[in-house]
Amino acid sequence: MRHARTIRHRLLAAALLAGLLNFAPVRAHAASKEIIELQTQVQQLLDMVQRLQSTLDSRFGALQGLVQQAVDNSARVSASMDTLQQKLAAQNEAIGGKIDSTSGQVQSVSDSVEELKSRIDKLQTAMQAIQTQLQNMQAPPQTQPGAVPGALGPNGQPTGPAANAAPPLQDTYQAGVRDFNGARYSVAQGEFQDVIQYYPQDDLAGSAQFYLGEIAYRQQNYSDAIKAYNDVLENFPNSSKAAAAQLHKGFALLDQNHRSSGIQELRSLIQKHPQSPEAQQARSKLNGLGVRITASR
Repeated sequence: MRHARTIRHRLLAAALLAGLLNFAPVRAHAASKEIIELQTQVQQLLDMVQRLQSTLDSRFGALQGLVQQAVDNSARVSASMDTLQQKLAAQNEAIGGKIDSTSGQVQSVSDSVEELKSRIDKLQTAMQAIQTQLQNMQAPPQTQPGAVPGALGPNGQPTGPAANAAPPLQDTYQAGVRDFNGARYSVAQGEFQDVIQYYPQDDLAGSAQFYLGEIAYRQQNYSDAIKAYNDVLENFPNSSKAAAAQLHKGFALLDQNHRSSGIQELRSLIQKHPQSPEAQQARSKLNGLGVRITASR
């Protein structure tokens, strides 16, 4: 632009000079050949300046068009980035929902496997009891010295008169699971507490303790949920629900805005159970939080 202004100023000066030369009174003897040549050169200079001005105007218009195209392209790129960010956010939310759904399905399968194992153990115990009864039928009954009524048997279940007061283990546990899945939390809570009270040494007691934490978590009572999960980790460290208890404990801590504690719990889970489905969920959660994790963690 500054260069164009300079050319315009020179153009005006040349035009003024041409006017002075054309209209100033010139004596006949001064109209020499040199003056005529000078006028010709000035006219040529004016023509060149006009052509240059036209070229500059054309190129400036083209430059303006390119700048406008760049602005339009930038606006389109910005809009595309906004759309992409919205799609990514929607995909993250959908993935989070799928993870929660998958977690529930894995938990149901784990419950079924655990129930089957427990039934097999009970069946073996029953078969041993039948064999013992058959052996006793062939011998006169004897009273075992030192027997204590109401004591617990080898499998942690009550024996003697107290066994009549205890609810059946499998039926009580399965009823608790059904009531939990049906959102009848108060009923399920009582059934799980019965399992823990009457069968504290059985493997299902750890699962019942885990479900007490799940009930509190679904009711957004995160403090009680964390306490129940801690009971699983401390009293039933070998339970099949131990990894899930630690995972959900980490979630509960994050829901309480205890970010550092929640992240630490999830990292600990990945370190203890690196190949478990719960560890994969923990990695997804940490990635969603923007936390970098190494291959070993």
